Amino acid sequence: SGPTYRGPGEFKTIPEALRLERGRLVDAMADSQAYLHGKRYAIFGDPDFVEAMARFILETGGEPVHCLSTNGGKEWAEGMQKLFDGSPFGKDCKAYAHKDLWHLRSLLFTEPVDFLIGNSHGKYLERDTKTPLIRLTFPIFDRHHHHRFPVIGYQGAIRILVQIHDKIFDELDGQSNVAGKTDISFE
Repeated sequence: SGPTYRGPGEFKTIPEALRLERGRLVDAMADSQAYLHGKRYAIFGDPDFVEAMARFILETGGEPVHCLSTNGGKEWAEGMQKLFDGSPFGKDCKAYAHKDLWHLRSLLFTEPVDFLIGNSHGKYLERDTKTPLIRLTFPIFDRHHHHRFPVIGYQGAIRILVQIHDKIFDELDGQSNVAGKTDISFE
């Protein structure tokens, strides 16, 4: 680990443990590209969660098509649009400030996506629209101990990656589980 830029004229050495954690995350993301690239998502929650998750999804080659935050304001939506404009995967993405899950429900019916990312309240959208829900933000009241897992830092990013993959693989298993017909890749 060598020095890293910290500010004007300042450098700080990155600890080896942190360098290794970052390397594991980058390796995991690279190994995930075949499953994540081109997937379309709807993300809802607090503005900071939605923005961070949209950034993460863009880094994986995914498209955060619908980003909704009831308590996000005009400035948040404008910042999100700048984020989308800065990525080739953001061209069809839009942020919705001051909108609720009823609005998102309409969007999921008119402009479907592959996955929904948010809290436990999204299970009603999953039921109604058949869009698979990935529970990743507070509150998760219908699963036990999910609040104990990190969602910040490199370890949190790996956990988020695993959660997304688990849902993708659940969906793939559901589409390939007929013995002798669709189970060629059923692992």
